[in-house]
Amino acid sequence: MTENRIRFKNQNISIEDREKITITGVEQVESYNDNTVILNTIKGAITVKGEGLNISKLNLDEGSVIVDGKVNGINYSSREAVSKNIMGRLFK
Repeated sequence: MTENRIRFKNQNISIEDREKITITGVEQVESYNDNTVILNTIKGAITVKGEGLNISKLNLDEGSVIVDGKVNGINYSSREAVSKNIMGRLFK
């Protein structure tokens, strides 16, 4: 994972007509289904909410993902927030 942080310095998000979202700087796909896609990026976690979501392209070597479907919202979480959430779940 350290290699990815060195390689990918930028993270960009592009949304076309609320139906196609392209995200760069992606390190890992945490989980996905028809309504939610959770990604770990160089800047923290991104949660994409919508309907009929589908990962049409995934290239972790390039750090890019394309999600098709109706995009209703995007939520950003910093790296620190992600670490605290994981620790909180472990020590509940």
